[in-house]
Amino acid sequence: MKSNSELYLEQYKDIYDNKIILNSKLTDDDNLDTFYNEIKNCTKCSLSDSRTKLVFGIGNPNADIVIVGEAPGKNEDLKGEPFVGRGGQLLDKILEAINLNRKKVFILNVLKCRPPENRDPKPDEISECEPYLKKQLQLINPKLIVALGRIAGMTLLKTKDSLTNMRNKIHKYENIDLIVTYHPAALLRNPNFKKPTWEDFKLIRNKYINGSK
Repeated sequence: MKSNSELYLEQYKDIYDNKIILNSKLTDDDNLDTFYNEIKNCTKCSLSDSRTKLVFGIGNPNADIVIVGEAPGKNEDLKGEPFVGRGGQLLDKILEAINLNRKKVFILNVLKCRPPENRDPKPDEISECEPYLKKQLQLINPKLIVALGRIAGMTLLKTKDSLTNMRNKIHKYENIDLIVTYHPAALLRNPNFKKPTWEDFKLIRNKYINGSK
């Protein structure tokens, strides 16, 4: 039976054509692989009791853009990878529309374990897991963070503002630009959110993709 570490490394092999690519910004002793091994058996909160797999994150460890969601759902919990259900399929289409894909970004969540019945994360769960998120962002050191949904935006910005108030602004998270937009799951529930979400991603495309060339 393969270890969690081996399964995690296989995710990278699948993405990078069987080549493991470590972050050139980091030292050999301080990288995402090492950090995954440090937290893969986390039991800091009760969510560890019901999880199938810890969902660490996946993508390019050298990414200029990091996408932060809320928490794993049922499909993510089973596979150990973020955004693999219907919301993930929609996210893939949005990324493709602005000339991005999972090979070019890093995708993760505020929580690493699935809340029961996909309920909102509790404050104590966020506080226990947030140091992991912070460490990941430090290791990747992107140019832009895209927070998907209210929970991700509130956690990163330390605010209780509504998502509407968090949108249409370029915030800062420890000197990294941060944009908040709707979670793909919200678009599936309410198609009216698609237009403002597309406006947000056009800004990302124009400022951080086309504008960076």
